[in-house]
Amino acid sequence: MDSPTREPIDMTQEPKLTALGKLVVLLFIAGCFYGAYTIFKRAETPGPVVPGTTAVASPSRTDGPSTSPVVAGKSVSIGIAYGTEKKVWLEWARERFAESPQGKLITVDLIPMGSQEGAQAIVASDKRINVWAPASAVFKDVFVQNWQAKNGGDPIIKEEQLALTPMVFVMWDERYSAFVGKYKSLNFKSVGEALKEKSGWKGIAQKPEWGFFKFGHTNPMESNSGLMALVLMTHDYQNKTSALRPEDIVNEDFQTWMTELERGVSNLDKSTGYLMKDMVLKGPSSYDTIFVYEQLAIEQLKPAEGRWSNLKIIYPEKNMWSDHPYYILNVPWSTAEQRKAAQIFLDFLMSEPIQTQAMMQGFRPGNTSVPIKTPESPFTRYEKYGLKIDLTMMCEPPKADAINNLLAGWQRNRGAK
Repeated sequence: MDSPTREPIDMTQEPKLTALGKLVVLLFIAGCFYGAYTIFKRAETPGPVVPGTTAVASPSRTDGPSTSPVVAGKSVSIGIAYGTEKKVWLEWARERFAESPQGKLITVDLIPMGSQEGAQAIVASDKRINVWAPASAVFKDVFVQNWQAKNGGDPIIKEEQLALTPMVFVMWDERYSAFVGKYKSLNFKSVGEALKEKSGWKGIAQKPEWGFFKFGHTNPMESNSGLMALVLMTHDYQNKTSALRPEDIVNEDFQTWMTELERGVSNLDKSTGYLMKDMVLKGPSSYDTIFVYEQLAIEQLKPAEGRWSNLKIIYPEKNMWSDHPYYILNVPWSTAEQRKAAQIFLDFLMSEPIQTQAMMQGFRPGNTSVPIKTPESPFTRYEKYGLKIDLTMMCEPPKADAINNLLAGWQRNRGAK
């Protein structure tokens, strides 16, 4: 029997894959892509962070400490209740901090509050607040006493002075010249005399077109600078720089004098920053003089000159520092990680570049390695407006009993608006 005839094989044809073969090839290609993607992500993403190591997500600045407060890559948020006079500086610093390695793992929530408002919120257990950064330590003693009466223990675990600024009178230069022509100097006693002048500027300087004499400070029940105004009024009247005592405050003659002066105060803003801006925004029709922080006055010197006329800065003979403390709180709702994060942000704020920026915005740096007497310093550039670096008679901060009596007397005689 003949064998069957076989067809010749065409070697030029491509081999054909079955459906199963095609599926295997597709799975192989997908696996390759997935492997490459995994390798890429591992190279891009930092591994778990352990305490005592540095978490670096990308090349960045190295300001401040390198220790991360997080565990296993978890970020930390902290809330800072702060006086609004530091708003521009703190917001700028927070942006710089966010660019640093540790700043990528720490979220800083800035909560603007008056100094006393912040203290009261903490005592009321406002769980947003891990750090209290008021304008000065003048209300610290009252805050600690109020906390201990309710909770016991010390609510402050760490404190540092971020910056310093004294108190000043700010007055329109032309009106200052007219004022001292009659009263010789600007102080609380001469302000009280001017407020009692029934014919206003006509009786002061033969300027009836200027209207009544207008003086402003903030509400002492809400704002640190308003409280500082009352404290320095008392020092001025009692002619002393040592710490105030309750008997200095309850003195009948002093209470009568302070009440007369305070009844002539125009408005009672809760924010020193708003008060300073209001004077510059509305001009001499709003205030002839106000009592504010030196730093805020520096901030508004050039805007006022461009809008109205020159301002004059006058230092009270007896002055007091607003030392802008940074209190890391020892409160039940703050975790160990949050307290550590608060310390890292504090270290960043105290670094020379950040402190130099504070100085450029009118603060006297808390870091003593940062010089003030430099050609670019506002204390040098704005000397013609009355700025002084060296101050002599600085008063001691009052204790809680003096503060409580001072506020009680003011509230009884003037009342908070």
